[in-house]
Amino acid sequence: MITLINKKSLPILFAIIWSFNTITAQQLENDFWKHVRFGGGVGLSFGNGFFSGTLAPSALYEFNNNFALGVGLNVTYNRSKDFYKSTIFGGSLISLYSPINTIQMSAEFEELYVSRKYDNHLNFADDSYWYPALFLGAGYRNRNVTFGIRYDVLYDRNKSIYADPWAPFVRVYF
Repeated sequence: MITLINKKSLPILFAIIWSFNTITAQQLENDFWKHVRFGGGVGLSFGNGFFSGTLAPSALYEFNNNFALGVGLNVTYNRSKDFYKSTIFGGSLISLYSPINTIQMSAEFEELYVSRKYDNHLNFADDSYWYPALFLGAGYRNRNVTFGIRYDVLYDRNKSIYADPWAPFVRVYF
């Protein structure tokens, strides 16, 4: 083939092929980010000697109008005066499926590292452990906001950071 192509035109041929590959890669990269949505949650709770703060960002890739997969992070700090302090961090994998535009089904696997330190006068042993949760949920979706309820099928009342296996949620992705 090289003998059929003039040696002077060979660099032009390589430049055209390289340009085509560059344009295709840029289109794929731009197309990728058009399908990424960011969201998450922020929590703040305080009362008589109690404080809790949570930051939980997440990102989704929407494959189409019906299906999305994503990842999330979770960092929580709790303190109850004269009782305990806890630090919780971890991540999650989430899948969303919408059989119709207004209904959203979800499955989310969350793995959290829990570290609890009790005040010395209580004689409770400090504990640290990993806690898994698998939430199955359903919600009403209106554009980028979903209201619903989810259930933790792996719920353990002695280790979970949640008070109940059922939990309402509001999900917002931009």
